[in-house]
Amino acid sequence: MTESVSAALRRASAALLAAGVENPGREARLLLRHALGSGPEGLMEPERAVPGCFESLLSRRLAREPMALILGRQGFWNLDLEVSPDTLIPRADSETLIEAALAAFPDRSAVRSVLDLGTGTGALLLAALAEFPGAWGVGVELAPVAAALAGRNARRNGFAERAMILCGYWDASLAGRFDLILCNPPYVPTGCVAGLMPEVAQYEPRLALDGGADGLSAYRVLLPSLPERLSPGGAAIFELGAGQAEAVAALVAAAGLGEVHVRRDLAEIDRALVVRSREG
Repeated sequence: MTESVSAALRRASAALLAAGVENPGREARLLLRHALGSGPEGLMEPERAVPGCFESLLSRRLAREPMALILGRQGFWNLDLEVSPDTLIPRADSETLIEAALAAFPDRSAVRSVLDLGTGTGALLLAALAEFPGAWGVGVELAPVAAALAGRNARRNGFAERAMILCGYWDASLAGRFDLILCNPPYVPTGCVAGLMPEVAQYEPRLALDGGADGLSAYRVLLPSLPERLSPGGAAIFELGAGQAEAVAALVAAAGLGEVHVRRDLAEIDRALVVRSREG
């Protein structure tokens, strides 16, 4: 017998709750809407028959596969992004970097060039281009499959003419300077990766998570090149893991860079470290 929308929602919510998934009712509704191929209005027909594909979608979520990978997309800032297991899933915490960029450049016309190192889905680069309409940008990504995905997201969101996606190791193949540099590097200490929530540890790329023994390996590589990469008066903004602000600020000081300040996310965690270069 075919299951109705109302019965499927009750059953899925209970199963997700038992599996330890947060917000099981919301997650059940998202899965069912995806199965129905409809917006919220599809759930307003409680006796509507549920497609057979709903069961496989629910099984994937019960196995703790991230919702974004099941849906194939994720919202970030004002963007609609394609996602895949080859990249980190963009998170609201990372929007703190865009907020920090806007605070650093109240005059939106002051940013003419943007560099996003380890661009992944292209989330930071494309969000910055949306907010700085006179800028062009470069995203660098080590994994070719991820770089291709970032290129698709640039086209999907209307930035194909202003964004270039390159495949390479950080900024090793670049020359020139940028007004705004954004980076969400791997910052989870190696010994902590396996203990992350299953959605992260089992389904997101370890290369984008593992920051070495103390989580700071990428910062040690990236910070020394900033004087050659950052325009006079420019800003480089790095995402931080919880509790890392002091250690990364010390690395900035050791590299002889400019002014530093930290911006907190909505959970009051130090999330973005802003390095301002000295005026020319």
